[in-house]
Amino acid sequence: MRRPLRRLIWLAALLGWLLPAAVAHASTADEQSLAARFSPVVRLVDQPQPCGPGDPYVPIDVDGLFGQPSVALRGPWGGGGGDLVKVAPTAGDLAGSLFEYHLDFPGDALDPGCGYLDWQRSLGLDDRPTVYAHVAYDPAYPGQLALQYWMYYVFNDWNNLHEGDWEMIQLNFHAADPAQALTQLPTEVGYSQHTGGEKAAWGDEKLQVADGTHPTVYPADGSHANFYDAALYLGASGEQGVGCDDTRESGLVLHPDVQTIPSDTSQAQAQFPWIGFQGRWGEQQPAFFNGPTGPNLKTQWTQPIRWSQDWRDRSYAVPSSGALGTRTTDFFCAAMAAGSRLLWVAVSNPAPTVAAVLAVLLMLVWALRRANWRPTAPLRLAHRRAWGQILSAAARMYVSHLRLFVGIGLLLVPISLLITLFQALLLTATSVLGIDDQAAGAGLLVLIALIVGSTMTWLGLGLVQAVAVRAMVEIDQGRELGPLAAFRLAATHGRVLWAILLAVAVETLLTSSVLLIPVAIWVAVRWALAVQVVVIEGGPVRKAFRRSGLLVRGHWLKVASLTVALGLIAVVLGPAVGTALILATDLPLWLLNVVAGLVYVLTMPFVALATSYVYFDTRVSDGLREDRAEIDRLPAEIDLGPA
Repeated sequence: MRRPLRRLIWLAALLGWLLPAAVAHASTADEQSLAARFSPVVRLVDQPQPCGPGDPYVPIDVDGLFGQPSVALRGPWGGGGGDLVKVAPTAGDLAGSLFEYHLDFPGDALDPGCGYLDWQRSLGLDDRPTVYAHVAYDPAYPGQLALQYWMYYVFNDWNNLHEGDWEMIQLNFHAADPAQALTQLPTEVGYSQHTGGEKAAWGDEKLQVADGTHPTVYPADGSHANFYDAALYLGASGEQGVGCDDTRESGLVLHPDVQTIPSDTSQAQAQFPWIGFQGRWGEQQPAFFNGPTGPNLKTQWTQPIRWSQDWRDRSYAVPSSGALGTRTTDFFCAAMAAGSRLLWVAVSNPAPTVAAVLAVLLMLVWALRRANWRPTAPLRLAHRRAWGQILSAAARMYVSHLRLFVGIGLLLVPISLLITLFQALLLTATSVLGIDDQAAGAGLLVLIALIVGSTMTWLGLGLVQAVAVRAMVEIDQGRELGPLAAFRLAATHGRVLWAILLAVAVETLLTSSVLLIPVAIWVAVRWALAVQVVVIEGGPVRKAFRRSGLLVRGHWLKVASLTVALGLIAVVLGPAVGTALILATDLPLWLLNVVAGLVYVLTMPFVALATSYVYFDTRVSDGLREDRAEIDRLPAEIDLGPA
């Protein structure tokens, strides 16, 4: 009995060794089959001529980088050559953790030219486009799995220039394992776009599928952010800035080879040693010019289903034709690109940038020191005041009647709520007047939302100006009042609303065309005092605009400079405070938006007060225009009755 028992023990041990291997082999085979079944079709922006429009960086087989004498592995100890670990590293050299080590390719990431593209071609890296499939599980979501396809590009030629670029798409299944997933279709798909992703249900109209199972992906020119169609998209993220993602002219169709990275960690590291690399797949540079980390350090590698909960419903395409024409689109994209280039220059060659900033600051300090700020004299409104005195008088009036003017500023709260409600309704609608809510249609909806939001914002400012100037007159005549009383007094001037609506409508139409923006600025300065004219002097709206132009005439530089300065305060201060808080605190974004909104509410009354002091200054000058000597000699006053 001993011998049969011994044989049974040996047989059980042999089966215990063979069965896990067989199961692992079957699982790996199922993963490969699943990856092959849903492998993506990649449509890249074609390049009709070398280094012409559209850079055809293709997703490469990273094994082509290893053993190349033009590639270096560097450590995290700083530059100057002292950080060199090895030239021509192998995949095995990256197998250790090597935290914050980085690969370094030949070329200047901040001034790439055609260097990286030529290098890719010289090594033949574009001969065999490749994607890396990986089946990922999320412990928090049992019974679900994600099939990922990772793509690596040698260079990211967008706002955030950097060597190396990992992008991916992900297919989610309600399946416990690959074998079960092979019997069904994905529930949803997500395409990576900068720091987030965009989702589509399997079967959605926007998701293009070849031969029933192969999703088509459109990587954007330069950034390689993945989209569902060919268009010009508005790309943005907190880390990478804003710019245009262009997937148009996507005539280069690729069917990449699929290499499957096993879900089993030991097998993955045995077959793909580089997957354990914890360094960066590109040279070390400041901020977002740094090379990217690999797939294994991304959230979606270990928490794929959790990551998919934050996918966006859609992307917004910039309208490239229509009533506004293509010039607006071209201007926006060119402006974003120019801003990026300035940032590149600042990072790559900081000395001239620092010198230029210091020069601007010195000029600003010189101008502020030259300005006459005293005496402030907020009362006796009908005074001539210097540039600085207008701002200081407005500040003193604001502080001395803080509750009144903060209460007036709160008028903007319901207007802001209306803007938010309208934009939410517009952007969540599936169709508005037959406009598709995806791609270019979605971009048009965003444009409409921005136009309406801007219009209502300037309408709010005009109303605050009307109430504020009426309150100033009451205070100047020794009568105290509260915000509600000020609203009631301003409401007696019924024409002021029509004046504001007309001014906002004209400015909105003019600023919709880049060519007419100089005209819009000229009109804005000429009509800057129209609200005050209606409230203080009365008369028809048409005459109020003409009267404003007459008051501005002869004081154009003063009125224009104050209008620009006050406009910057109104538009920039809130977002600037919000940005500073982002950098300095860990406050949630919704709270930062509230803070920025409060700053806006608090600054608008000051802008209204300062604009009103400009009106009084120009009206005094106009009233004494015939006697220039008296104007120069006296802080002249006039009666505030109708002209």
